[in-house]
Amino acid sequence: MGRLNIIERRIERFMRQPPSVRNAAGVIVITTAVVTVGAGALISLIDNKEYSNVGVGLWWAIQTVTTVGYGDVTPRDVVGRIVAALVMLYGIAFIAIVTAVITSTFVARASHEYDEAHQQEEESDRELIEKRFDELERKLDALIQAQES
Repeated sequence: MGRLNIIERRIERFMRQPPSVRNAAGVIVITTAVVTVGAGALISLIDNKEYSNVGVGLWWAIQTVTTVGYGDVTPRDVVGRIVAALVMLYGIAFIAIVTAVITSTFVARASHEYDEAHQQEEESDRELIEKRFDELERKLDALIQAQES
């Protein structure tokens, strides 16, 4: 097989070493910033009647990505509405991903604490069993000595 292209290499590396929560959060934040700025600039170019400058476009993009949607500026052209729909879907996905990351962090922490607590219980149970075996062994040794005498 030939050499892998850059995308295939990155996918292969991702499959071997999944990103940490911190790296994933960084990618999400950077992607959101790029989508927001890109959508603000794009909507200003596409629907320049409603979005007279990039600032108004950015204001709309921030509202849309965060799913606030004040409605003070809305796209009127079909292409603008398509861009708006894509930005809305991205905003909904962004909120779902952030919620999932936070939830998975809580679940991982709770699971770790649960495992530690049960590991300590297992160790104390094992120590108790070992003490009982030692006591039984001592009593058996005493019985054997008593029989031999």
